[in-house]
Amino acid sequence: MNNLRKVYISLGSNKGDKFKNLQDAISAIHLNIDNISIISKVYSSPALGFQGDDFFNACLIIETFYKPQKLLKELLKIEKSLGRIRPDNYRDKAKGYQDRVIDLDIIFFDYEIVNTKTLQIPHPEMHKRRFVLQPLSDIAPNKQHPNREKEVSVLLEECQDKSILEPVNIWLKNPSKAYDFSKYNYIAIEGNIGAGKTSLATRISHDFNAKLILERFADNPFLPKFYQDAKRYAFTLEMSFLADRYQQISDDLSQLDLFKDFIVSDYDVFKSLIFSKITLSQEEFKLYRKLFYLMYKDISKPSLYIYLYQNTERLQQNIKKRGRDYEQDIQDDYLDKINAGYLEFLKSQTDFNVKIIDISDKDFVENRQDYLSILDKICEK
Repeated sequence: MNNLRKVYISLGSNKGDKFKNLQDAISAIHLNIDNISIISKVYSSPALGFQGDDFFNACLIIETFYKPQKLLKELLKIEKSLGRIRPDNYRDKAKGYQDRVIDLDIIFFDYEIVNTKTLQIPHPEMHKRRFVLQPLSDIAPNKQHPNREKEVSVLLEECQDKSILEPVNIWLKNPSKAYDFSKYNYIAIEGNIGAGKTSLATRISHDFNAKLILERFADNPFLPKFYQDAKRYAFTLEMSFLADRYQQISDDLSQLDLFKDFIVSDYDVFKSLIFSKITLSQEEFKLYRKLFYLMYKDISKPSLYIYLYQNTERLQQNIKKRGRDYEQDIQDDYLDKINAGYLEFLKSQTDFNVKIIDISDKDFVENRQDYLSILDKICEK
């Protein structure tokens, strides 16, 4: 994944149902772009630079993996879908001063400076506009302008625009807050090889302030050897995984993080028993199972166990796509046995809070609607 970037966006409307226009834009940003961290108050302000109805203005912050030009393209699509018609040369200032259903402007893109024909960041007029600075100061007073090297609160104090802004006593709703993870203190996301459990756990940790625990499989020296000679290295591999998973999950779960709301991991220790039953001989598995349960009884269990089910064809596509050399010769039969092993285990669990989510027809990494549909299933009552 690329780096997650914090982006500051200004919203404005002075045509039709102005408050609804702002709310519809926020909903579209949530649905099509990324999670919204915070939304300012709404302010009523007079039209600036032309005669027109008063505007409703607000600012918000999103965190996104998009690059600036891609984000601009998505914001323009949202404007168009809500009825905004921009002239072809919409950067022309003379044509920019007019009534509008919705106006979405990128004010800051982290600390980046962008200067192209279609996009300038920071917004070149933001320091002159009280209707931008006031709501922006509500949510990011200490954010520093990368060119002017002044905080937003200082820019607001120095602003020469004497427009009178009136707060509107209605708050915009943040759709991102609809997902309630407060009932869970520890979520484990499991799945077959290539199911996307690490991607989903990582994204949830970013979007919902969770402590992230990722399996350290890449550090295991026996994994490539196992794929070359499974019979020889199976027991050594499974024992090393068990020891490492036990140590990691015990250490991480015991370390309280006061700044995180819950814990999310991309594995559960019980996977050791599922994989070992497939890879080990019968006698080896009996010994391994005794050792496993000695350790397992001391480990905290997840308050929610999510299993991402994906069919074997899609799993193979994902494995090929991520390109780990030692995984390229994994056979369909092996993946089928793992899926069967997980489903057999989950059906036998009566004290686990389990959700099985079929993602065979979803791409939650590239498609935000697919990601949101998974969140809907996780958070449904």
